[in-house]
Amino acid sequence: MTEVAVSDQLLLVIDPVARRKDGESVRIAKDVLSGGATTKVCLPDGPEEFARALARRGSRRPVVVGDDRTLLRAVSVLHRRRELAGCALSVVPVGTAVSLARSLGVPTGAVAAARAVLEGAERWMDMLVDDSDGVVLGDLRIPPVTGQQDAAEDAAEESSHPWLRTCTSFVRTLAARPARAAPGLGAAPGPSRLRVEVDGVTLVDLDRPVEAVSVTPGGPGSPGGWTGSAGSAGSAGSGGGGSGGARVEVRPASVGAEAAPMEAVARTITVSGAHFRYRADAVVSGPVLTRTWTVQEGAWGLMLPG
Repeated sequence: MTEVAVSDQLLLVIDPVARRKDGESVRIAKDVLSGGATTKVCLPDGPEEFARALARRGSRRPVVVGDDRTLLRAVSVLHRRRELAGCALSVVPVGTAVSLARSLGVPTGAVAAARAVLEGAERWMDMLVDDSDGVVLGDLRIPPVTGQQDAAEDAAEESSHPWLRTCTSFVRTLAARPARAAPGLGAAPGPSRLRVEVDGVTLVDLDRPVEAVSVTPGGPGSPGGWTGSAGSAGSAGSGGGGSGGARVEVRPASVGAEAAPMEAVARTITVSGAHFRYRADAVVSGPVLTRTWTVQEGAWGLMLPG
């Protein structure tokens, strides 16, 4: 009997919403992957089964099928188990919210994404980890969306995820998000008074209102900051590779002429102020009084087209 290589053994974890909303893309992905590797399929009904499937993957390479929240959930589970360095994830984006996967370089077509799982290369990327052990793969935005927009988004998300009501605490725990402010309070947000510190140096203080703050891991390069292989960082100017820092941009509130944004690259970013909220990838969190994010260099791997 021929021995199957570890790299040819896959654990395919399929999000229930992906199965229901786009069963055809799921079927195509399964067919392509099964034709090129020994594949075990797992169909979790909720986040606990999802986490349990990843924990019991053994030597199989994990492949998740679903939207950006599915990818974020998988990274968060493996991060909390301190197992991210042990394997590179693969994702087949299925759903409407796939902008994060696209920005990271994952093909959004089922066939192309499945081919990348089988034939692609591991890319190890930077990520942000906050002081509650939440992760940020793509970008961080302060403020996020208005209260009405966020409430509408949550309602739509819950209607499309029938099990989400029972796992809200799990999703919110990923970013340690306290209770949401009541809907209807979200007129368009005005300037905020925030203190933004980068590597211990104050970039903007509470006496200067700001319109927005954005943080993206990977310094001046692409979202996620490719570092080539686990634990080996690229330089800031080498083909979009990660610098081991995050790109920080603060847009001050303007009176009359538009104020120029303030920019920095830092490994540690602390934001504090009066009960602010933020969007980290697909999750809106807060309100919080302070939050610190630290760059973890080359912390997670993703299979991408070679």
